Amino acid sequence: MIVIWDNLTSHRARALRTWLGRHPGIHLEFLPPYAPELNPVEYLWSYLKMNPLANVAATELDPLAELARHHGRRLQRSPRLLRSFLAHSPLSLCLK
Repeated sequence: MIVIWDNLTSHRARALRTWLGRHPGIHLEFLPPYAPELNPVEYLWSYLKMNPLANVAATELDPLAELARHHGRRLQRSPRLLRSFLAHSPLSLCLK
């Protein structure tokens, strides 16, 4: 399995490297720093911010986080939309 990640600090943590050492079938590839246009997840976040969460005026963090989780879970039932985020990225990914 290949995991493509951004350069978030926790993605390079010692505990993760230790865990990966016990799972040799998992290979990590990192996106270049400061290249959000390559990361399909950035398109997902943009969609959420510009569509279901566009006019949300939360006064507290917990309700906002729950609403974001709710809409994120709803996207799981939209494979065509999720594939569009992958297709929009200039990365060469095999989509089946």
